Amino acid sequence: MGEIKKHVALMKGIGVSAGVTIGRAFVIKGRGLDLAHHDHIEGPEVEAEVARFENAINMSSDELTSVRKKMESDGRGQEHISIIDAHLLILKDHMITGDTIEKIRKERVNAEWALKKVTEGLLDFFNNIEDEYLMQRGSDIEHLANMVLINLSGRKRESLSDLKSPAVVVAHDLSPAETALMVKGTVLGFLTDAGAKTSHTAIMARALEIPAVVGLETITHNVDTGDMVIIDGTTGTVIINPSKSVVNVYKKRKERYENYGRSLFHYKDLPSETTDGQKVSLMGNMEIVEEIDSLLKNGAEGIGLYRTEFLYLNRKDLPTEEEHLAAYETIIRRMNPRPVVIRTLDVGGDKLLPDMATSDEINPALGLRAIRFCLKNKDIFKVQLRGILRASAKGPVQILLPMISGVEEIRHAKRVIEECKAELTDEGKDFDHKVEIGAMIEIPSAAVITDLIAREVDFVSIGTNDLLQYSLAIDRVNEHVAYLYEPFHPAVLRIIKTVAEAANKAGISVGVCGEMAGEPEYAIILLGFGIDKLSMSAYSLLRVKRLVRSISIKQAKELCSKIMEFSTASEVEQYINAKIPDLYKEEFWS
Repeated sequence: MGEIKKHVALMKGIGVSAGVTIGRAFVIKGRGLDLAHHDHIEGPEVEAEVARFENAINMSSDELTSVRKKMESDGRGQEHISIIDAHLLILKDHMITGDTIEKIRKERVNAEWALKKVTEGLLDFFNNIEDEYLMQRGSDIEHLANMVLINLSGRKRESLSDLKSPAVVVAHDLSPAETALMVKGTVLGFLTDAGAKTSHTAIMARALEIPAVVGLETITHNVDTGDMVIIDGTTGTVIINPSKSVVNVYKKRKERYENYGRSLFHYKDLPSETTDGQKVSLMGNMEIVEEIDSLLKNGAEGIGLYRTEFLYLNRKDLPTEEEHLAAYETIIRRMNPRPVVIRTLDVGGDKLLPDMATSDEINPALGLRAIRFCLKNKDIFKVQLRGILRASAKGPVQILLPMISGVEEIRHAKRVIEECKAELTDEGKDFDHKVEIGAMIEIPSAAVITDLIAREVDFVSIGTNDLLQYSLAIDRVNEHVAYLYEPFHPAVLRIIKTVAEAANKAGISVGVCGEMAGEPEYAIILLGFGIDKLSMSAYSLLRVKRLVRSISIKQAKELCSKIMEFSTASEVEQYINAKIPDLYKEEFWS
């Protein structure tokens, strides 16, 4: 009998970690929620069912504790350990355990069904909030409920610890506890039904430089363990059971990708300067400690944007001053003598902190968030500022204030910083008395008055992600208007040019820390506008350095002078696409 021909399929998802990989699938099957069945129980069985549920909770807690110990012994960052700590607390929280026990007793149903219904109610709440961070909190609850349900079922749960040879991991989603078991070399890449660019799995994949695609919705139904799969994490493409000819095509693509990556390392230790001698600082964006290795390997000259929200959003309580200090000192120690720009807390609206009530703002994106939230909640703000200031004694640190809309906000924030300095001085605690303070330019009002803002700060950093959103009046995660999120829009280019000119005239540094900084076709425009500091992901650093070393500032300015004559984004894009090959040939993508 001949070999059964396997089903061939092509799927598209969200590419969250670049690269190409080819390998056999290892599928982690069985979501706990799918195992739940509905049974009616009577009399003395009720308390026995409660006891069975509590035993499953304890088993799950023991599993998480074991993972936590492994993470500590492996030297994983405090951010990931904090996630496990938060999960341990959630397991004991009334919203899962208390409500489930109440449902068992009140409705006389089995533990599996009671937990499923409680979990579904919580997921409905979280899924209706249009914020990626909060949606991930719902994902955390689902992971925990699945763990408990599988322990209730008595079934053995497949996990990454069962992986004996290199494979592509396929799962509905991977919990932080499971991602903690990821090892580069054994896990060739991963594919998930769920997930987004900010999910734990995506962040870990980028940190380990493992190709990954998420948001595939039905990948676990389309792939079996042992199937051959191809992942292109750059384009979000997945091919299941490809033909030999397709495998050969992607083997060549993988080879080109890896050769291109290796060729770029020629630039790692070369100066980041244009052909006419203009120095351009290439910095890294980061959220977690695990990203530092990749940033350093790719030649980051410092951290241009450390997003500190991760310290807050994966726990049940607020971080203490000592926890802030420990987190910042770890990064400063690893990066020293390179500078670290720490952005103060950027939450509010739908991005809730522990113990905050759900926002009832009609439009939270325009509401109490970022610097507005911090100035209203001065006690929370000061805890972070004291931690940053104390960490500044260990190496070069700069403080970046997000979502500035006017000068008064900067002056108010500076007064709070001075209060913190005075307190630390009285307490005899060391800090850099001359720590630099910067403002993020991501609101049109701030862009228009950059000349006034420049009198108040030591530097400005343009956050192009939000600047585009607010300038073009679009929600970049809304699929109906996503096509309008266009960095080449003439209005956006004029705004960035205005900010750069005002900062340069004032004699202060101006940088860009949004996604535009990491793409060569946008970076060339930023250089032409007079921006001398670009901050981006590790993957983009050497690609952009190659661009910087391939052109002159004169060429970049001439290009910018031409594109400012165009009326539409498509006209700008066509011109850039025609000109860049002459200035900068990208071998891998050619």
